[in-house]
Amino acid sequence: MQEHSVELKLGHPDDAFHLFGSNERHLRLMEQELKVTIHARTEIVQILGTEAACEETRQVIQALLVLVNRGMTIGTPDVVTAITMVKNDEIDKFVALYEEEIIKDSYGKPIRVKTLGQKIYVDSVKNHDIVFGIGPAGTGKTFLAVTLAVTALKRGQVKRIILTRPAVEAGESLGFLPGDLKEKVDPYLRPVYDALYQILGKDQTTRLMEREIIEIAPLAYMRGRTLDDAFVILDEAQNTTIMQMKMFLTRLGFQSKMIVNGDISQVDLPRNVKSGLIDAQEKLKNISQIDFVHFSAKDVVRHPVVAEIIRAYEPTPVKEAATEPEEME
Repeated sequence: MQEHSVELKLGHPDDAFHLFGSNERHLRLMEQELKVTIHARTEIVQILGTEAACEETRQVIQALLVLVNRGMTIGTPDVVTAITMVKNDEIDKFVALYEEEIIKDSYGKPIRVKTLGQKIYVDSVKNHDIVFGIGPAGTGKTFLAVTLAVTALKRGQVKRIILTRPAVEAGESLGFLPGDLKEKVDPYLRPVYDALYQILGKDQTTRLMEREIIEIAPLAYMRGRTLDDAFVILDEAQNTTIMQMKMFLTRLGFQSKMIVNGDISQVDLPRNVKSGLIDAQEKLKNISQIDFVHFSAKDVVRHPVVAEIIRAYEPTPVKEAATEPEEME
């Protein structure tokens, strides 16, 4: 196949450093993922490869340059997003992802959506009382949910944040672990803590938890409560039973929002128990103030190989039984 060549002229000598990163790590990533060779010489960038690959690379570089020219710092996730979007013929929507800043993290760094799926998710939360985020790991569901909850708290839209998950373990028995139910479940809520620490910092998170403005608890602790003026997040929702899901959703109070996140390809329930998340998709899809946002491999903002791994596993169907042995207390 004949090799094609494209040259781009940068507007400033420093653009190449801001674009390609230290040690040209972003350049290497583009070469690997887009199957091209890139030579960066001061203000001239030469791209070598097939005509289609060169065109995709040109579009990625030009999209990233828009951010550079706005004074934004380019990170590896930004490059991964641009590459993913050009492969899906969506690169024209890339810059729009950076128009809105959700909030700044504890280091003063702006938090923005990274994919079209994430933008749809954020917009949906603004416009609905209950939003289900369904999709694979690495799509930012938990982090974005916590970000939106903290934003609502800081703006005075809610008075507290409640984060929960079902007490279904990933391959080990909770019954043999020391401590009460909350102590047993806490290690499995680590992604939630990590998100809070990044957004608020560890000290502020601890203070808000001591004042019970932020509550992190197992799903069983939600029973019998009405959650007014709260932003409530249920993580790992694929591991709820039907009655647990019903119990949780009916805790919704006035001036409250709920986010329910889960991955229906990672159900840890017994084979004869249907996932409450899968059941909710079927039963609640026509309720106006409930929305379902589906993420896919193209929304993964981790190492590019993670998206390929997810795609490789996608064809395997998840078998679910229709029985539901539990009764709500």
